[in-house]
Amino acid sequence: MSPVMRSLVVVPTYQEAENVGRFLRAVRLAVPETEILVVDDNSPDGTGALAEAVATELAQIHVLHRAQKEGLGAAYREAFAWALAERFDVIVQMDCDFSHDPAVIETLIQAVTEGADCSIGSRYVPGGSTPNWPVHRQALSRYGNRYTSAVLGLGLKDATSGFRAYRAETLKHIDVGTTKSNGYAFMGELAHRMVEQDHRIVEVPITFVDRAYGISKMSARIIAESMAIVTMNGVRSRLTRKSPTAQHR
Repeated sequence: MSPVMRSLVVVPTYQEAENVGRFLRAVRLAVPETEILVVDDNSPDGTGALAEAVATELAQIHVLHRAQKEGLGAAYREAFAWALAERFDVIVQMDCDFSHDPAVIETLIQAVTEGADCSIGSRYVPGGSTPNWPVHRQALSRYGNRYTSAVLGLGLKDATSGFRAYRAETLKHIDVGTTKSNGYAFMGELAHRMVEQDHRIVEVPITFVDRAYGISKMSARIIAESMAIVTMNGVRSRLTRKSPTAQHR
């Protein structure tokens, strides 16, 4: 990783007391020079306070305390605004539950330093996997990704992945602060804006594992909301859709 590129890992948290300490230490071990921003939505289990405690121990960890739970997209918009104001060059987004392997962070950052505008940790390119998922879950995830990519014209295998690294200038260019989605549709909305504006996206294979601790935030309501938003965005952009620019590594 180039020493002139300042990188930041952004992790939104809600009810992650069982994971946050282990996660922060794992990220620090994987990428010692990368700073970390925890964005906590006033978790009643004390996640934010635990993150603060680890921050005093390890340094280069920042905690952004939000007043209430307002959705994934809202948390990321506030975090990205903070990161851009602090003039980071590469911004990584990921989950706190270890479904995203901290060991892959450096690979995603390296892809951006080598010229990508965004690198996506992908379950569905060669080398990617979702071990131990039941057949119905694999089918639902693959269908959702194919639908999202087709409707929005993305050319991506894993359009809904939440493990990504962005060039800061890319987030500025797509005006990330004006995005509207608050659930998992936020990933598709960002990818859609990047493709529409000809940014270069690469997909890096990852192994996605289920959380061992804590409760998943995914629900049928969130999935339905995401698909509705994807459909609406696809209809709006159909007449101006551009050719996909995604590449696989």
